[in-house]
Amino acid sequence: MPIIKVLPHPEYCPQGARIEAPAGTSICEALLEHGVPIEHACEQSCACTTCHVIVREGFPSLNEMEEEEEDLLDRAWGLEPNSRLSCQAIVARSDLTVEIPKYSINHAKEQH
Repeated sequence: MPIIKVLPHPEYCPQGARIEAPAGTSICEALLEHGVPIEHACEQSCACTTCHVIVREGFPSLNEMEEEEEDLLDRAWGLEPNSRLSCQAIVARSDLTVEIPKYSINHAKEQH
């Protein structure tokens, strides 16, 4: 089963994390299922950018981006070439290393 290594984030995952996730799972689902409370204001419907992550390793193994995700990412804070919306990035068979950006566009955080 692929491993998702989450780099330390001061609020969501201070120590970092190492998560096993079955292929076919979104990064967002995997993080939430393992206690990493990543923001997801639109409930994973590809309607916001609060679940933005930067994929530091394993980016080529993810599914192709749809046009809707590409358009939304243009509004994400701290956009990088390996940015994805974690609700749309589907884990394949390769291990991943992801970083949750320090900020998101969600000024009033949702409680999930």
